[in-house]
Amino acid sequence: MPRSRRKWGRRYAWARLDHRALLELRIKDLGLRIDHTWLESCIARVLGELERKRLRFKPHFWLSDEWFSPAEVPGVAIPFYLVHPRLIKMERSRMLFVEGATVETCMQYLRHEIGHAILHAYRLNRRRRWQRTFGSSSKPYPRAYQPNPASRRYVHHLPGWYAQSHPEEDFAETFAVWLRPHSGWRRRYRDWPALKKLEYVDALMKELAAGSARKERNSRAKPYNLPSLRITLREYYDKKRAYYQPRFTDAYDRDLRRLFDGEDGSGEPLTRSRPPSIGLTAAQFIRRNRREIRRLVARWSGGYAFTIDAVLNQMIGRCSELKLMARGSERQLKMDFAVLLTVHGMTYLYRKRESHAM
Repeated sequence: MPRSRRKWGRRYAWARLDHRALLELRIKDLGLRIDHTWLESCIARVLGELERKRLRFKPHFWLSDEWFSPAEVPGVAIPFYLVHPRLIKMERSRMLFVEGATVETCMQYLRHEIGHAILHAYRLNRRRRWQRTFGSSSKPYPRAYQPNPASRRYVHHLPGWYAQSHPEEDFAETFAVWLRPHSGWRRRYRDWPALKKLEYVDALMKELAAGSARKERNSRAKPYNLPSLRITLREYYDKKRAYYQPRFTDAYDRDLRRLFDGEDGSGEPLTRSRPPSIGLTAAQFIRRNRREIRRLVARWSGGYAFTIDAVLNQMIGRCSELKLMARGSERQLKMDFAVLLTVHGMTYLYRKRESHAM
């Protein structure tokens, strides 16, 4: 997070309010602006990256409730809470994670969303070669998806293997890798099927830079901008937490039995002899290693720690209900459970903001 006071721009009277009083303020009344904050320098930096690629495309930016680029608008919305450290702290306390709270991660999100914006501006998804390369944009956005971490058909940019969620996300992630200075994408993705996508984006952007493609959308609209957000911060977080809170399920039972008790899910052992117990119930084992497991999963998924934490709590509950024992190597159990938590957590983590994206 930026430390310099000047990078936070103007001072706000509400910053001196206590936590409860701040939650009762409407988002539109916070008076937030991008200019004279650290976000302004990030925007200038990413626009400079476009210029160095000889692209004359200049998206516009505004504050909203999350990161997105609307389908009909060649621009980028930035989450309002990134403007002020007090709001970043509140986002982290409520959601356990903040998207884009450092310069490095903010640049990642900006490059990704600009990929959407340039797609919208030139309607690139209507091109046959684009469709052959990435797929059909008409494919519905999934409520959730389970990626294949081993796949080499997609680039890695945002955590959570986000390129696998939808053809337009695949393009935006590929564009972001292409745009990032010194990414070395030709070397990094050598022998990967994803390299063909990067080479196509490279050729496509050179075509746009040469001016041979007509820009079809010039809208400067700002959907869901701050003046339209009439809800209070408390209402905002109540809705957001409800949205990312997974419903209770016993779908984990089979995997938990296999991992901790060495069962096949029907009560029968997977092998003739079960691994020895380490002297802890599965629930005790998870609680004791909770911090390390969360750190591993956060690194792999990059998603909402709030959702991961909720799935983790459900799994602890199921382990207690099933009376599972922790068996085998403690080190291997930690790694295997972290993988299991990541896979199940990803079912919920990327409930894509389809209402904005579509």
